Amino acid sequence: MNRVPLTPVYVLHRRPYRNTSLLVDFFSEQHGRVSVVARSARGPKSRFRGALQPFTPMLAAWSGQTELKTLNALELVGSPHPLPAKALLCGFYLNELLIRLLQCYDPYPRLYKLYQESLVNLAKLGGIEQALRLFEKRLLHELGYGLLLDCEAQSGNAIMDQHFYRYHPELGFMRSSEENAMAHLFSGKSLLDLHHEQLENEQSLKDAKRLMRMALNLHLGDRALASRELFG
Repeated sequence: MNRVPLTPVYVLHRRPYRNTSLLVDFFSEQHGRVSVVARSARGPKSRFRGALQPFTPMLAAWSGQTELKTLNALELVGSPHPLPAKALLCGFYLNELLIRLLQCYDPYPRLYKLYQESLVNLAKLGGIEQALRLFEKRLLHELGYGLLLDCEAQSGNAIMDQHFYRYHPELGFMRSSEENAMAHLFSGKSLLDLHHEQLENEQSLKDAKRLMRMALNLHLGDRALASRELFG
């Protein structure tokens, strides 16, 4: 991939590079996660100065034969998503998940649309926890790590509301005779609520957070998410 014309992107992360440049991680609709150098972006006369902000829809063009590309052009195509306070931290959490879990240049157009929808939902404030849990669930699915939430791992029996199930990270869910709040134990109702993406029940929402953290940790490795440390 030598030269890519203007294509939809969001900034996931940026950091200083050399004297006046920036290293930028984009999430692109057609090209997945892309790392670029924005040369002289911190210079007083740069055309990129102040434009490379997260949560802002934009078009970007880049070129280069190595994994690290050079940013050639940038156009803003909308206003930043209004993410106040806690919603802003949650937005950075989504960005960090994508940086940690996506391989460079693997396209995920459906995940890109999901990311956009999640930013809109976070801005509404009323359903922040629901928006996070559904993003995590669908992210795992898009990466090929989706959880089978409506049937048992070995028997194939349907998950039932009234039963409890132990989560085996490498296998899935198996029915358990225990009913206390052990770390790997979940009610059938909570699993089915997450499967149907209906998280209005407070306990189901709490269980979904606990389960998604366990499932994501399998793929994140030992290094903690910085954004997760900020809001728990």
